[in-house]
Amino acid sequence: MPTLTSAHHEGDSDGFAGDGHRAVRLIHDGRTNELLRAAARATGVEKRRLLDEVVVENLRLAEAVSRRYGGRGVEAEELQQVAYLGLVAAVHRFDPDRGNDFVGFALPTILGEIKRYFRDHGWAVRPPRRVQELRSSMAAASDELCQSLGRIPSDADLADHLGAELEEIREAEQSGSCYTAISIDRAAAPDADGDGSVLADALGGPDTGYDHAEAMVALSSACGALSARDRRILYLRFFCGWTQLEIGAELGITQMQVSRLLARILRRLRKSIGETAA
Repeated sequence: MPTLTSAHHEGDSDGFAGDGHRAVRLIHDGRTNELLRAAARATGVEKRRLLDEVVVENLRLAEAVSRRYGGRGVEAEELQQVAYLGLVAAVHRFDPDRGNDFVGFALPTILGEIKRYFRDHGWAVRPPRRVQELRSSMAAASDELCQSLGRIPSDADLADHLGAELEEIREAEQSGSCYTAISIDRAAAPDADGDGSVLADALGGPDTGYDHAEAMVALSSACGALSARDRRILYLRFFCGWTQLEIGAELGITQMQVSRLLARILRRLRKSIGETAA
């Protein structure tokens, strides 16, 4: 089977609708039927080649069907591939001796493949089968009623049209949330209001303020044991930002002496804080 990529044709979005493209569709259908009749007479490699060509000719049909079911919890590309598989199945099952309407045969085959995929893979939480089937019927019924009523049908309209109870209709509508699960992390967020917040955003993290407060208490006690001159040297160096040369000029000593005094003061503070911690 060839690689399934988008076929490029002139025309509208699906290649099959609109009065302006009737001639294009007739030519397209004629080409498809010609290939199918030739494939029915062929065998082996030639038969496979002809059927593959029919698939490529009708990729736009599969793409148009897959787009109708977009936005329902399945990635568009994944849904498109499912539609392609339905198209391939239709091509291999179609019997040109029984008629020429390949599109009429292929559409329900592709739709069936998509619906089976949703039934088997599209539910994050699987509701009862009756609810799944009712929801599927509601989609088609809603389109039909929109045309006949000229408005969006109510739950009561759908219930009457499908012969179902009103509560069953509402249950089927609510089951739409089963396609995509919300993470517990997001659902449990205290202020989750659609702003993307999660529970982790509301939890506290490590607070370094406690360590800083403890260090300040220990340092304050150790500094209290220093002489007045040592405390002034620390104050000028670390709180006022003075250089060792400026401190020396203030105290009447050399820069080298200030350096030695600072080294001694800091060793004493480290020892005092270490003993306190121990």
